[in-house]
Amino acid sequence: MLSKEDFDSHSEKELFKEVLNSKLSKSRHDSLMDAIEYESELLKLQAELVDLQQWAAKHKKRICILFEGRDAAGKGGAIRRAIQHLNPRHLQVVALDVPSADEKKQWFFQRYINHLPKPGEIVFFDRSWCNRAVVEPVNGFCTQKQYETFMGQVNEFEKMLIESDTYIIKIYFSISKEEQAKRFEEIKTNPLKQWKITPVDLRAQELWDTYTHYKKMMFAKTHSAHAPWHIIEANPKMNARLEALELILNTIPYESKN
Repeated sequence: MLSKEDFDSHSEKELFKEVLNSKLSKSRHDSLMDAIEYESELLKLQAELVDLQQWAAKHKKRICILFEGRDAAGKGGAIRRAIQHLNPRHLQVVALDVPSADEKKQWFFQRYINHLPKPGEIVFFDRSWCNRAVVEPVNGFCTQKQYETFMGQVNEFEKMLIESDTYIIKIYFSISKEEQAKRFEEIKTNPLKQWKITPVDLRAQELWDTYTHYKKMMFAKTHSAHAPWHIIEANPKMNARLEALELILNTIPYESKN
């Protein structure tokens, strides 16, 4: 058992590792060390994200980051880690609900345009206009014609944004069918998370192959030189979060204070 004295007397990282090794079983020790390394790396990346945000605010840059992936892939968790230490005045997290009757009559992209970043702002989309490429046709939320119209317009829409000096990063969190089932079960049995389960989630396993078909179509038709997809293997949740943050930092040519 670790005591307060253990913590007080081992402030250096390597010495602390030694005391952990002597006090814990190998499996618990390895698990704890992974968590410590993860938190250490996460803090480092979050500090760099603060630099990125300050650079964007100072130079009036617009940054738009799209998080896509299957249900329970970890998109929301990654976004929460990304914004944890950022200035809320210079960011938005956008997770749009079902469109209203008026929105359904508008040009499809209109409701997303209303949330695009202003100069000096970073916007994180927890699902974006790319819903129409996968989620909507799979679940019958759009017609075949609406789907085809979207697929014919989306690359030009993104190109126009980029040519108007908006950075776009498209991230896809990829998980296995088994991992999704496991996460759904964890959510269902956790009273603090049960609100996350939606009717769409409940059909995700049943419609797995249909999602796969439309996902492949999305990658084939909307992966472009100006707005490529970045696919992150998201079964290991902590690694996926770190990779996503690192990707953002490596993609935007900002000036770091460090």
